[in-house]
Amino acid sequence: MVGPSVDTGRVGGPHLEFLGHSTVRVELAGHTVLTDPVLTPRVGPLQRVVPVPASEAYAGVDLVLISHLHGDHLHLPSLRLLRPGTRVVVPRGAGAWLRSRGFGNVTEVLPGEAVTHGALRVTAVPAAHSGHRWGPRLTHGPDTPAVGHLVQGGGCTVYAAGDTGLTDAMSLLGGRGVDVALLPVWGWGLTLGPGHLDPAGAAEAAARLRARVAVPVHWGTLALPGVARRPLMRRLLTEPPHEFAAAVAGRGLPTAVPVAEPGQPVMLPADVGTTS
Repeated sequence: MVGPSVDTGRVGGPHLEFLGHSTVRVELAGHTVLTDPVLTPRVGPLQRVVPVPASEAYAGVDLVLISHLHGDHLHLPSLRLLRPGTRVVVPRGAGAWLRSRGFGNVTEVLPGEAVTHGALRVTAVPAAHSGHRWGPRLTHGPDTPAVGHLVQGGGCTVYAAGDTGLTDAMSLLGGRGVDVALLPVWGWGLTLGPGHLDPAGAAEAAARLRARVAVPVHWGTLALPGVARRPLMRRLLTEPPHEFAAAVAGRGLPTAVPVAEPGQPVMLPADVGTTS
């Protein structure tokens, strides 16, 4: 499922910034990676309830990882804000669709396939989530497997889960060693559909992955107009990462859980990425 480990030399741990929803800026091994970019005030019917990232937050990106084709993960207006020619890695089957929309530097991967990007090795791993562009109810538009990504470089391994339910692959990844896991802990609505993790599910994922650090993502960023003012939605926009941290601690897991608000850097332990 996952290729051999890559020794790219130790250059210290990564620098991470949580830009909101599933978007994380990852600086690692001399490269700047962006996961599932959502950088605009609106995504379809959803409105952003936190400030839009400043352009500096996505400047210098040279690799974009797309986990699946849903509009809040593969967001064309956000991709167009990035430097022309930025390399975009998508699930296999989405390349022609994306190229037809003006993105030329596209690489496709299936779970188990890996690509190199300078000093980085990126391996697609299985995710339990619908991969259809318009969700599970429609039949037109591209349909590809949803994936997560294992990013290895500089002596550090970062797992970006994308949207997913629990998978057996998480235990296999845990056996290989994960330094930092980016784990979804909620979504943008009052309820979660299939193929998502809530705080308790994310804590189980952290247990399977045995990650040194788990960063809660996919929360606190998007909501339907009007819904964000409801008391329940206000709680769901703020509490899931803290509930996740409490669930991890309650299980006695040795995983650190730094909670970063959207738009803030992730405060990683100083030794992340410095030892195997």
